[in-house]
Amino acid sequence: MTPWLDRGTHRRWLDDECRRLIGFSRRVAHPAGGAAYLTEDGTPDLGRGVHTWITARMLHVHSLGAALGLPGCTPLAQHMVDGLHGSLRDTTHGGWHHHVSPDGAADAAAGKSCYDHAFVLLGLSSGSVIGLDGADRLLADASAVFLERFWDDAAGRCRDGWSADWSAVEAYRGLNANMHAVEAMLAVADATDDPAWRVRAERIAQWAVDLAGQHDGRLPEHFDEAWTPLLDHHRDRPDDPFKPYGATVGHGLEWSRLLLHVEAASPESGRSDLLAASRLLFDRAVLDGWAADGRPGFVYTTDWTGAPVVTARMHWVAAEAIAAAAALYRRTGEESYLVRYREWWDHVAQHFIDTDAGSWWHQLDPTGRPVEQVWPGKPDLYHAVQATLLPRGPLAPSLTSAVADGYLG
Repeated sequence: MTPWLDRGTHRRWLDDECRRLIGFSRRVAHPAGGAAYLTEDGTPDLGRGVHTWITARMLHVHSLGAALGLPGCTPLAQHMVDGLHGSLRDTTHGGWHHHVSPDGAADAAAGKSCYDHAFVLLGLSSGSVIGLDGADRLLADASAVFLERFWDDAAGRCRDGWSADWSAVEAYRGLNANMHAVEAMLAVADATDDPAWRVRAERIAQWAVDLAGQHDGRLPEHFDEAWTPLLDHHRDRPDDPFKPYGATVGHGLEWSRLLLHVEAASPESGRSDLLAASRLLFDRAVLDGWAADGRPGFVYTTDWTGAPVVTARMHWVAAEAIAAAAALYRRTGEESYLVRYREWWDHVAQHFIDTDAGSWWHQLDPTGRPVEQVWPGKPDLYHAVQATLLPRGPLAPSLTSAVADGYLG
């Protein structure tokens, strides 16, 4: 019998959901350049200004749409490139601002972040793959900034943040930005045919493998400048959207998948530890996070014993669970991952997919009711769109290159 993941009917459903999601963002172009922040029904909230990370993610998403052959995606992706070339770019000091206000003022207090710049690399890599005007040139500029400011070659990891003028580097180091740097580095390697980016990604991945082994699959997220884990960081802000306290269940799942992409991108390395760590991270996230409070869904965070801390259900965690289960099934052929994959799509279809207003609810309470405590509106399509595409493609090359090269079938 054809596995559920590979059945034509399921693949058509994934394609339909992908197109539905991308269609939700048809009004995403901000008149000032870049991406608007989308509300519950896809209306642009122009009062929130323009964010670099949202713009870069929307560039990635609409580049994927263009690679799929969806009309209307190329102009929107080009609008995002133009936005990254425009007001979001710091023409005085270099790099990209975190946010530009509705009146065009840059948010200097937010400084320059690795998280933002990793998504700039990812988005521009995708734009380069589909041939957007100016994407190659801007990707070269972004790569130079990233290597000069964020990549710590001695440590084999990325620094997290700088002041707006690059005069001071933050003492804080974070796993989240490094995780997204791995994805971006693999994409840059494919877009530019520069294998050095894969080597950098593998070095960061090795750190995650070591951390997983040292902490029983619960990854520390926060570190000081000596890379010492700060296990109590943000204990007073446990539901922070980017730097929450404790172990972040969704990141365990995301790392589980990314380690398999790193392995597939460098098959000559012959490493077995990446698969072993991927399994550990997946199993720990599922054991700690899935229905941990007796209700369906993944909790957001746990403490270091695995007890739930923030029990809100985030859409991106469910999306990453689906993608990780699919990746492990592709890698191992083991039926248990396919069972989880099917279970979690059923959960998403029942609770997260908003068939009325569009997209997915970004946050649910433990009863499945939409709430907006951490994530108001629906500004992010990146995780959900990838959940509809990653299960249909190979573990390498990276997603936009795989779509553009016809690997989705």
